[in-house]
Amino acid sequence: MSAAVTVFDVGGTHIRQAWWLPGGELRVRTSRPSPSFKRFPGTGAAELRAMMVKDLCDTVPETPGAVAGVSFGAALDHRSGLVYASAPLWGEHSEPYDLRAALAARRRDVDWHIVNDVTAALLHAAAHPGRAEHRKILLATVSSGIACRVIDRRRGLIPVDSSGLQGEIGHLPARAELAGRPLEATCDCGKPGHLAAYSSGPGIARAADVLREREPGRWSASRLGAATAGGLGFEEALRGALDEGDALAGELLDAVAAPVADVLRTALCLDPEIDEAVLTGGVVHGLGDHYRRALLKSLARQGLYLTSEHTPDWWERRITVAAAGEADGLVGAGIAASAAAAAGSASASVPATVPTTVAVPTALSGPATVAVPPGASTPSGAAA
Repeated sequence: MSAAVTVFDVGGTHIRQAWWLPGGELRVRTSRPSPSFKRFPGTGAAELRAMMVKDLCDTVPETPGAVAGVSFGAALDHRSGLVYASAPLWGEHSEPYDLRAALAARRRDVDWHIVNDVTAALLHAAAHPGRAEHRKILLATVSSGIACRVIDRRRGLIPVDSSGLQGEIGHLPARAELAGRPLEATCDCGKPGHLAAYSSGPGIARAADVLREREPGRWSASRLGAATAGGLGFEEALRGALDEGDALAGELLDAVAAPVADVLRTALCLDPEIDEAVLTGGVVHGLGDHYRRALLKSLARQGLYLTSEHTPDWWERRITVAAAGEADGLVGAGIAASAAAAAGSASASVPATVPTTVAVPTALSGPATVAVPPGASTPSGAAA
């Protein structure tokens, strides 16, 4: 493939867009709000989906042989691109949606390729030269939702089940405790007790509300409580309180990180060929090293039988945080689209064998120095 691919990374909060060049570089990066149920309260899923399709189609240039790669924040069938559900975008609505068909109906001139956003991030991370000798890599994202994927680098495969799914851990049953009592919460999908209900970005905010109700005196006396009372946004207040060593903020983070640690512990116990578990997402990067330390603290308290005893640094060596620009869904969308187009696949999904030796871009956020293809519509929003 010699032409640039229009790539999108669609999440519950933002749509990011760029041009992906064959060498793996991104140019003309932009970002704009996603049409989600939280941004448009009371709007039905059908209308939100129509808004999404229009947004994506209107910003792909009208050029011969146009190709678009979409990293989409939803549980979807990787064999067909059928979207099952997206709690961050559409809430409780879970009627399957053929996104590729809807996009193709509006823009038949575009070759559309769709992968889950976690899959896209993993494709980019797995292409890093430093992971060339890894057998398997797990990537988990903790943001407005939670999910993970595992790739077998030796075969270049991301296995899926009979529904075309893998790693939807955000909707696994989980348990959490806060202030000495069980924490009860409902996931954005409408089900109670899911991992994402406690440990996603919205879940952490809900847990903070519970902590304030259960421990009003401690909350008022804490730096976290004082910062939020002063009008500071919760995310910024939590990071600042953790930076200052606030005990209550640390207690909150420990409580919401523990269920994620439980899932990672089970995953690495069942599959010892996973050589690295890479963490990414808004929560992970927003809280910095505090998040990884909270996970390691939980895993040190309850580790793997015998392995943790005989190899004390086992978790430290395997649990990492993706560096900036190292697990970018935009790059992964380009990798998947390029591989599928090269294979002549009409599928919307990631090809049966995915490349794991793609060159890692050396500049992911530089200025736009290439011309936008003729007919392109520059998306609204600030440059990412």
